[in-house]
Amino acid sequence: MAKGRINKTNVDRLACPVGKSMDVLWDDALRGFGVVVLPSGRKTFVVQCKRNGRSQKVKIGVFGPTTAEQARAQALNLLGAIEAGADPVAERRAARAVRTFREVAEDFMAQHVLTKRKPRTAESYRCLLDKYVLPELGAKRIVEIGRADVARLHSNLGTTPRQANAAVSVISAIWGWAARREETEFGKNPATRLERFPERRWERYLSSEEMGRLGKALQRAETEGIPWMDEEPQSKHGVKPENRRSIFDPFAVAAIRLLILTGMRPREVLNLEWGHVDFERGALFLPDSKTGRKTIILGGPALRVLSELPRVEKCPFVIAGRSLEKPRADLNRPWVAVRRYAKLEGVRLYDLRHSFASVGAGASLGLPIVGKLLGHSQPATTNRYAHLDADPLRHAANAISTSIATALSGTSRNPDYRACLDGLE
Repeated sequence: MAKGRINKTNVDRLACPVGKSMDVLWDDALRGFGVVVLPSGRKTFVVQCKRNGRSQKVKIGVFGPTTAEQARAQALNLLGAIEAGADPVAERRAARAVRTFREVAEDFMAQHVLTKRKPRTAESYRCLLDKYVLPELGAKRIVEIGRADVARLHSNLGTTPRQANAAVSVISAIWGWAARREETEFGKNPATRLERFPERRWERYLSSEEMGRLGKALQRAETEGIPWMDEEPQSKHGVKPENRRSIFDPFAVAAIRLLILTGMRPREVLNLEWGHVDFERGALFLPDSKTGRKTIILGGPALRVLSELPRVEKCPFVIAGRSLEKPRADLNRPWVAVRRYAKLEGVRLYDLRHSFASVGAGASLGLPIVGKLLGHSQPATTNRYAHLDADPLRHAANAISTSIATALSGTSRNPDYRACLDGLE
């Protein structure tokens, strides 16, 4: 061991004597500040302190990433804290006991999401964690994550606003779960008060004319067939032009009809079993859906679609597929053909649900009623259709403009505005 000024020059030429496991250079100006050198050449700045009669070295940093000047400043702060009664060794042991964000996230998934959330939710969380969150924050101890870390992650995902916002929501959920287990504090959640990116909500409603085209396409799909996209045969031995058409099974066509006649979600239709159908009450009783147990009231046309469907022996599903034991995987192929023939490019199967809701809202049936039919658990979800509920607004606009026009024409010096607005409340 030696004493001398700890600076870059002296630390650079410091070497461990042959045969020794280490050597230490203690600073001659700041008592307790030193640098340890190993036979490998690694040099580490330390502070020597005594706690309960025992001498201990507290690591500051490795020479190279940490300069001698930076180490001296940290040593001053650390020695001052020790003088005031702090125990840096105990504090660092406690810090090492705090789990990393990855460890907490894995427990959150196993103990909370997989046991209390839908499989699709778990799949979505897993994807967000593995693809975006854990590569950036997984190695950090959870209490070390600050709002700047989350804001930087959110900003880096700016080209995909929905994923960026969802990643922040997952971080917030994990922190809240850890806070309930007293691993973190609710008030220090780094994902709160972070402004989210605006998201473009996709809203596409079929007009009456488009619904007519869809109906004709469905009828053709189950009767004479929809022409193939490539109309000319590829060779002289190819299929004759009059035979180049696709006839789809009645189950696929019925599924598409049910989607627009009931406003159900695609997966709800494909998972529907005959045991869920109550013809006497005119309703479907779904044991599980995105929002839990759900009752769907059926109109006459939807009931007719169900009553006319054949039942496949030993298959419990209304929309039968290749397997008798599993629900049909999807409706992609028939929907692409029907959509193309009906000239509804860009319309998704889920837009049939929006179209069902838009008709109800446009008929002024009331958003609470529309929400009940759709099975929305939150009124805010149905509010996206509020702008379609135009009849009361049109009535009000007509009454006000008529009253003003009357005044402008001079036919009535004192128009009765209230009389024009009767019935609006």
